[in-house]
Amino acid sequence: MFGIIGNGSWATALAKMLTDNGNTLYWWMRNETSVTHLQQKHHNPHYLTSVSFLPERIIPTTDLHRVAAACDTLVVCVPSAFVLDVLQSLPPDMLRRKHIISAIKGILPIRHVLLNDYLADSFGLPMEQYVAITGPCHAEEVAQERLSYLTFSGLDDTLTRHAAQSFSTEYIRTTSNHDLWGAQYAAVLKNIYAVGAGLAHGIGYGDNFLSVYNTNCYREMYRFLQLQFEQVHPSSEVPDFHTSAYLGDLLVTCYSPHSRNRAFGTLLGKGYSVKAATTEMSMVAEGYFAVQGMMKIAAALGIDMPIMQHIHAVLWENRLPGDTFLSVEALLS
Repeated sequence: MFGIIGNGSWATALAKMLTDNGNTLYWWMRNETSVTHLQQKHHNPHYLTSVSFLPERIIPTTDLHRVAAACDTLVVCVPSAFVLDVLQSLPPDMLRRKHIISAIKGILPIRHVLLNDYLADSFGLPMEQYVAITGPCHAEEVAQERLSYLTFSGLDDTLTRHAAQSFSTEYIRTTSNHDLWGAQYAAVLKNIYAVGAGLAHGIGYGDNFLSVYNTNCYREMYRFLQLQFEQVHPSSEVPDFHTSAYLGDLLVTCYSPHSRNRAFGTLLGKGYSVKAATTEMSMVAEGYFAVQGMMKIAAALGIDMPIMQHIHAVLWENRLPGDTFLSVEALLS
């Protein structure tokens, strides 16, 4: 039995994939209003409202303990900034025998770690019971059943393949690898770089500049992934970083109008404050929160990431986007 923790657009898209495959699932939501609406109207009241669910396939609830107790596989799809508040309500031993599928594309605040490392430390979860989902895949296109791709990363082949099969549909193609840490870091980094792409777009840079910017972002990401793999990953099987989970996800997030991180950066580039941009979007841009954690992780690993540092300067050090991108230009080749 699957349980989904979260009720945003990405959680709704994942629920659609699972139920389209005939799975019945428990679905944790933050408030009773959303639960009642889903029970009565059969769609999420706030996200991907065009997606309808068969009532016999979903069990919505605000009781997280009920979901965790009833399900052997939990899909965690809460924005990284809030996931600690959600999971800390569970007893430490409740997740130890569960399979966890992470659909989070961010770094957990305060601790500045990926979800799997937090769960191992706080809940005693073995790494072999954890799988991460990465793209490229926009929730809006899933709602329209437009062909999309997902990558599943895990240390246990059987669990990883089963997870991939559970989400595979006529409109979703899936693949898998062992790069548990790197695939998640790539998903985090592409959101940060997408904020930068939005900043450049908002300032007035065009496609020619953005193509060079994206190329250099991938070069910086690639260097990080190589070095962190050598220092962190227990496997000697180096993944192919020139694939959709890495390069493809970076490109679509930096270019697509569906990208909330790019949209967030565009507003900042046009002169919005962080608070005003967040209010305007009414959705969480993971890259804003993630850049602080990634700065600390890169420093701990001894990896220089100058493009990311400049984006951090705009988001957290009150640097003006226009002035910052004059410095970014000097880095590009």
